[in-house]
Order: sequence, then structure tokens, then C-alpha cells
Amino acid sequence: MDILAEANRLRAVGKPVISLAVGQPSDPAPQVVRDAAAQALAEGRIGYTDALGLRPLRDALSDHYRRHYRVEVPAERIAVTTGSSAGFNLAFLAMFDPGDRVAITAPGYPAYRNILKALGLEVVEIPLEGMAYLTADRLREVHAATPLKGLLFASPANPTGAVMPAHALQKLLDATAELGIETISDEIYHGLCYTEADTTALQFDQSVTVINSFSKYYCMTGWRVGWMVLPDHLVRAVERIAQSLYISAPELSQRAAIAALTAQDVLEPIKSRYEANRAFLLKRLPELGFGIAAPPDGAFYAYCDVSRLTNDSMSFAKAMLSESHVAATPGLDFDPQEGHRTMRFSYAGTLDEMREATDRIERWLRQR
Repeated sequence: MDILAEANRLRAVGKPVISLAVGQPSDPAPQVVRDAAAQALAEGRIGYTDALGLRPLRDALSDHYRRHYRVEVPAERIAVTTGSSAGFNLAFLAMFDPGDRVAITAPGYPAYRNILKALGLEVVEIPLEGMAYLTADRLREVHAATPLKGLLFASPANPTGAVMPAHALQKLLDATAELGIETISDEIYHGLCYTEADTTALQFDQSVTVINSFSKYYCMTGWRVGWMVLPDHLVRAVERIAQSLYISAPELSQRAAIAALTAQDVLEPIKSRYEANRAFLLKRLPELGFGIAAPPDGAFYAYCDVSRLTNDSMSFAKAMLSESHVAATPGLDFDPQEGHRTMRFSYAGTLDEMREATDRIERWLRQR
């Protein structure tokens, strides 16, 4: 947030900042989404919905699982949420009690840690130690030393973009079932896998809670609409908690989201652009001294080891922004222990921006 605030300040005074820091698409929502929202506005159809969301959207999401994953997910097990952020709140509140131990990986999305702590849960961060993703063997090792009530993991992951292969995902879920660990799969970057097809945890275990969102692939960050797929025994609990905390996700966004599920003809070219950006940065960043810390096989991030350049990624990021007007995210929030030597670069912009940003960084490094 400090880097983003400074980037915005520099932009406000006319500096030509290129941001590779923000974790959101640079494209607006597809036109069909905006048209659906405009129609809802014209009709005045904006109010509370059922706490679990509009039935037509839940039906459309059920059909999405059938078409995209070949998995049957009844609409009754789908809850529409105020972005994935609300989904995490609801999952943690419904699944765990204060004091329960819940594991996440490091590096990982910092809001996991912050929300869990705010709810009085004990966070167990599992260092990946150079691995691209959490393995079943590593989970067993941690659980033996520190028994866990829950596990949250993401594939593709933020900040690394790493994708867990299907065989590894199945082994991990076999382990959580055997060990009695309640599991949450963060799948908000699905649709943005470049090396293999999307694999949902539901293909292997229907008792897993899945959280997803329209923010990333569908380019709808500010619309604040996501969803959960829940095991039967959690549906009523989530419904009651959601009613108390949020009433419902915005109806306008829910109606627009139905249209988003039909917008692949617009969204797939955007994904192709990300893939071209990814290929460019995979070559260019190592040339500048930024080692790729994990294979960025999904999402729109490259997570880099910057220890050849600095041991203080925060100061380095501030200097890079101030002197080259390129913003990237220091790794400290993603990994409090090792983040001083890592940075995350987002490639959700244009290829021209990637080229200009890396050229600026190259000139800046030569002058240091």
C-alpha cells in the first residue's frame, strides 16, 4: 500500500509512472457486463437479494462447473459473496473457532494471515523453501509437529503464480482427508493458467470449500462479487453469517456477473496478452538480475529473488519508483521472514508497458 500510495502521488504531479504492482487487470469489464449493469440500472433492479445470491447467477455458476471442469455442483451449494474477501471471512467464521490452528503457505497472500489473526485464529505459516507449491509430504510433516484444524492454499498462487499440478493436488487433498484437516481452496485466478487446464479441488474432494471471484479473469475487481462452493453442512451457517455481515452481494454486480460468464470471446484475448507479457518477463527479468523464484504458470505475477541486487526489497522498491518511475511490490507482506529479498511484478498491463518498464529499470540499475 505504501508503494501504491507513492505511485499515485507521483502520477498526481505528472510523473509517468508504470505500475507493475497492482494485482488487478488493466482492462475494464467486458462490454456485455457493462450492458447488463446498464439494463439493471435502467430497470431500477437494485436492492437486497437472498443472502446466498440471485438464483439465476447460482444456476449459471453451477453450469460453469459442469462445462469448464466437468464437475456437478448443485446451485444449492453455491453462495455469492461480496468479492472473494467476504468469502474468506465467511469460510473462516463458519469452519473454525478462535484458537484453532489454520495453515497457509509462505509466500502467500497477506490478507489470509491478517483476517485469520483478526478472528482470533492461530496462523501456521508453512515456508515453501524453494518449492513451487505445498506438497502432501510437507503438510504431513507440519501437522505431525503442529496439529492443524484447517488449511488454506491457492492455485494459481499469489504472489508466485505457481500452479499445483492435478496429481499433486489430489495427493494433498488425500492427505487433508486422512488427517482430518478442513480445507479451503482459493481458486480466484482460475481461467489464468498457461501450462495446463484449470483443476478445481472439487474434482477430487467435494468436502473442500472453494472460493472464487469475478475479479481477475473476468476483469471485475471493483464490482465486488465472488462466490463460494460449500459442502452441504456449511451452507446454512454461511447463509446466516452472510445475512448478518453483508445482507447480500450487490444486486447490480450479480446481474452483471451472469453476463460475465458468457464473455469468453473478450476475455480469452486478454489472457493471451498476459501470456505474451509472461513470456517477455521470463526472459527479460533474469537479464536484469531478478531471478524467477517460482514458475509463474498462472495468474499475472512474476515473483523474483532480488538478493543479487539488494537485501532490502522495500527500500529497493521505493528507490526504483522514485528514480525510474516503475512500481513493483516488495515481498515483505507476502513473506515476513524472507520477503526482504523478493519482489512481485504484475504483468496485467500491455506488452509495451512491460518493455518500457524493464528498459527504465535497466537504465536505473546502470546508474546506481
